[in-house]
Amino acid sequence: MSSQPAFFAHPTAVVDEPSEIGAGTKIWHFCHISKDARLGKRCNLGQNVFIASGVVLGDNVKIQNNVSIYTGTVVEDDVFLGPSCVLTNVTNPRSQVNRHSLYEKTLLRRGCTIGANATIVCGTTIGRYAFVAAGAVVTRDVPDYALMMGNPAKQRGYMSRHGHRLELDPQGRATCPESGFRYELRDGALHCLDVTEDAVLPDDKAVGHKTYDEFKKG
Repeated sequence: MSSQPAFFAHPTAVVDEPSEIGAGTKIWHFCHISKDARLGKRCNLGQNVFIASGVVLGDNVKIQNNVSIYTGTVVEDDVFLGPSCVLTNVTNPRSQVNRHSLYEKTLLRRGCTIGANATIVCGTTIGRYAFVAAGAVVTRDVPDYALMMGNPAKQRGYMSRHGHRLELDPQGRATCPESGFRYELRDGALHCLDVTEDAVLPDDKAVGHKTYDEFKKG
């Protein structure tokens, strides 16, 4: 089905040709991968996922059940898409008006999380390691590490690379309770002081050992 055979596709999945699928990627029940889609290595697509023609997925992308990704969308490495989240590619769709040549680009940058049932309106960029809460409706660009909640979504703070809400001190600094990584707000943007945003996590930081609630209880 592909020039790279080292991936798994469930017998109920449909993988059109030509398409590119990276080694170690798993495509589960009733998925449909359209021609000219490009999927990176070690991706995991849950049940009933649709990937349209021309979509690009980076490495290690996790897509939960019932998600459709339409033409014009680029998903960078390490992105998490929660169950039934929604992506679009035309701001003003009409059945009577053909806008196939006018699809708008949506960019999901490295490491961001899109929560269950959240909606990302097309033409937006979701920043690196941003966290869009369940059910939120994003209508504009989202900064790196931003925590977005509500409809329309508004920024309610910052999340660490490990998915913990950061409490900034008066100097604009905070420490992630799980990783110990330090963060600093400079010129209106949050930065990690210990690991660059494009660096791979060290092995000892890449496996969780406590739940979110356990961290909240201290």
